[in-house]
Amino acid sequence: MADQKLTQETANDIDLLHDVIGRALRAGADAADAILVEGISLSHARRLGKVEKLERSEGQDLGLRVLVGKQQAMVSTSDRSPKMLAELVERTVAMAKAVPEDPFCGLADPGQLAQDWPMLDMLDPEEPAAETLIERARAAEETAMAVKGVTNSEGAEAGWGRSRVALAASNGFAGGYGGSHHGVSASVIAGTGNGMERDYDFGNAVYAADLRDPAEIGRSAGERAVLRLNARKMPTGKVTVVFDPRVSRSFLSHLLGGISGPSIARGTSFLKDKLNQRIFPEAITIVEDPHRQRGQRSKPFDAEGLPNHRRALIDKGVLTTWLLDLRSARQLGLQSTGHAARGTGSPPGPSATNIWLEPGSMTPAELMADIKSGFYVTELMGMGVNGITGDYSRGAAGFWIEDGAIAFPVSEMTVASNLNDMFARMVAANDLEFRVGADAPTIRIDDLTVAGS
Repeated sequence: MADQKLTQETANDIDLLHDVIGRALRAGADAADAILVEGISLSHARRLGKVEKLERSEGQDLGLRVLVGKQQAMVSTSDRSPKMLAELVERTVAMAKAVPEDPFCGLADPGQLAQDWPMLDMLDPEEPAAETLIERARAAEETAMAVKGVTNSEGAEAGWGRSRVALAASNGFAGGYGGSHHGVSASVIAGTGNGMERDYDFGNAVYAADLRDPAEIGRSAGERAVLRLNARKMPTGKVTVVFDPRVSRSFLSHLLGGISGPSIARGTSFLKDKLNQRIFPEAITIVEDPHRQRGQRSKPFDAEGLPNHRRALIDKGVLTTWLLDLRSARQLGLQSTGHAARGTGSPPGPSATNIWLEPGSMTPAELMADIKSGFYVTELMGMGVNGITGDYSRGAAGFWIEDGAIAFPVSEMTVASNLNDMFARMVAANDLEFRVGADAPTIRIDDLTVAGS
């Protein structure tokens, strides 16, 4: 029944978009597309047993893009009244006629469009009651506070959301999909006075049935905070660094930024000359799958109506592709890779969907077994990554490794290197978990500069 309802809602959305596109063409546009995004969310936050918020919001936004020759403009509105939609069309067409030409803009050719797409099981039909979210947050915070050594709480939150997206264009494309999201998080403080430390944990899922136990999340947050007490600062030197899965996924973001089509077209990426070259060890494969069932970033087609599919962005260490939408593909003389994403008030741009680094064969303990002295990183701070040169320098905290095992907590450290060198020395453990839509297992990188005292 949920799918039938969604299908009817999406059909109504697409009828509305076709009406707006038709008006734009009659007003002087040569081509147009439109996107409609509707969402509902429910969120609850508490701290030390007291409710800080319980909010429900509903919203919708319609965005229209029109092209007059090689000129384009985008305008969005949350008002779907006939009067406002008429003004939207008039304003957008007028803006398109006034802006400079963009030789690379334009819709897809009809032959490029997705003709069919899979059902991705992205929509949990059940909307949780407010009491359910209250109970999830309560269980997370109370379990965290029960951990010995935890002295205060920064709060716990539980949330739910459901969204629907519809896309239509004058080139003949029309499609839509929906999705849902459940989340729980807790953040607590251990210790007292100048010796306090904080840590957190969280869980996300498309379906409530797949959500981590809130009590487990709270217990983990509390235990993590206690383990950080009495942290030391270590001397500067070159050591092996092991990155916990909570932070190892950040390397996926650096990779995606480096292979984004606009950066490649401008020549402003540290990977601009690396296509079809080995940039990771042969044991490293990084996969993207927009069609992953119940994936947190899944979508059946891209934001320009083009087909998307599973691929290895890094195949046995080799960089296989750029991330391209139509515009960046035209700039580079290539074909779109189906990576377009967009909001209602902006043109499409490339973005990845579900991405993960394939696990290796060793456990995290085996990965660390031969490390005489090293750094296990659980938190990274700052934005010290240069996307043009690949230079890397970020604040870090975690634990010191001695004789292959975690020995004691450390903080106020810096990890520095260059992403090209870091990628080339990366070794992955076998503990991959799908948690946020961009996931990696524990990662080891030898010979990094660690600065402390």
